[in-house]
Amino acid sequence: MSEKLFIADEDEIRNGTVMDVYFDRTKKILDAKGLSDMKVVAEFTSGGLPNKWPWAVFCGLEEVIRLVEGLPIDLYAVPEGTIFKARDSASVRVPLMNIAGAYADFGVYETAMLGMLCQPSGVATSSARVKCAAKGKTVFAFGNRRMHPGIAGVLDRSCYVGGCDGVSSTFGADLCGTEAVGTVPHALMLSMGSNEAAFKAFDEIIDPKVARIMLIDTFEDERAAAVAACRSVKDLKGVRLDTPSSRRGNFKELINEVRWELDINGYRDVKIIASGGLNEDSIKAIVDSAVAGFGVGTSIANAPTLDFSMDIIEKEGRPISKRGKFSGRKFAYRCPCCFEMGVSLSPEDHIECEKCKVEMEMIERPVLKNGKRVSPAMSPADIRKSVLEQLKVLGELQ
Repeated sequence: MSEKLFIADEDEIRNGTVMDVYFDRTKKILDAKGLSDMKVVAEFTSGGLPNKWPWAVFCGLEEVIRLVEGLPIDLYAVPEGTIFKARDSASVRVPLMNIAGAYADFGVYETAMLGMLCQPSGVATSSARVKCAAKGKTVFAFGNRRMHPGIAGVLDRSCYVGGCDGVSSTFGADLCGTEAVGTVPHALMLSMGSNEAAFKAFDEIIDPKVARIMLIDTFEDERAAAVAACRSVKDLKGVRLDTPSSRRGNFKELINEVRWELDINGYRDVKIIASGGLNEDSIKAIVDSAVAGFGVGTSIANAPTLDFSMDIIEKEGRPISKRGKFSGRKFAYRCPCCFEMGVSLSPEDHIECEKCKVEMEMIERPVLKNGKRVSPAMSPADIRKSVLEQLKVLGELQ
C-alpha cells in the first residue's frame, strides 16, 4: 500500500495542521487565561514589492473567504484583482484586508491566510506584467511542471486572474471556468518517429474541438516543419516554436523567417506561438515580430511571493500595535487615475491625489459579516477582466 503524498488535504488545512505551531500555543494560552473572547482588529499589509515592481495585483481573496466563512468574524478587503501599491505617500502600509473578531477564533488561520494571498498575488502580478510585455497578444500559462502538483489549481487560477488567456491543467481550467490549453510534448514526435506521423495522429485522434496547433521544432528546421505541419493538418490554427536556446540564435528573426515561409506557401492564417524559457524581458525582445502569442511557464509560476503580514492594530476598540506598525483601524484609498494609494482612519475621508489633483476613492468593501457573505463571489473571468481594465487605465496594456 502506497503512503500518503507530501501534501495537506483540505481537512488538514481547515484543522490547522499546516499552521505555524506557535499560533496553536497562543490559542491554548488565551483559552487558559480567559481571553478567548478578546476582540481585535487585524490588518493585512505589505511593506514593499519585490523586484522594484511599481504595483501588484491582489489575488487569493476568494480562497481566504472559503477558509474562514462561517467563523464569527467580520472580514473587509479590497476586491480581488485590485492593482495596488504597498504604501501611501507618507509610507503608511496600505491595509488590503481587515479581520474583526475574537483573535482566538481566527488567529490559528494566519499561516494559511497569508499563504493564500502571498504566493497567488506574486503569480498574478507576474502574469499581468508578462501580459503587458506581450502588448496584449495571447499568453498561455505553462508553468505547472515547475511547481508541486498540489498547487496546480492555485497557480493556474492566479495566472488567469493576472491576465493569462489560458492555463494548461484541466484542474486549473475548471477553477477558471475555461478549457485547458496546450499542444503536445516532444515525447509524441519522438515516440511516433517523425513530425508528420505525430501531426497526423493528433489530427486523427484528438477531438476536433481542440485547436490544431503543432509543435514543430523536434527534428527539423522550423521553416520546413511549419510548412509540413500545414500540409499534414487540414485545419491547422498555428505552429509552436519551442526552439532550444542552443539552436535559437536570433529568435525574432527565426519567427519572422517562419512567418515568411508560411505566407509564401499560402498559409497566412496559420499563427505562430513562441515558448521555451520566456520571461518578461525576452518577450519584449520578440513581441514586435510576427509572433501571435506566447507560452510562458517558469517565469510566472516561480514569481516572487508578496511579503504580506497580518498584524493586530486594535484591541477591544483601542489602537495598539507592535513596534514598526501603525496602530488603529485603517481604510484603503486609491486614486482612480494613477492608482497612488491613500490610508485614513475614516471610511469617509476626502483625500486628494497629490499627482492628479483628484479625490481618491475608498476601495475597501465588506466581505463577511459574522461569517456570512454580504456579496456574491466574483468569477475568475470577471476578476481577470477587471485586472486588464486597470492595466489599461495605467497605460501598461495596449
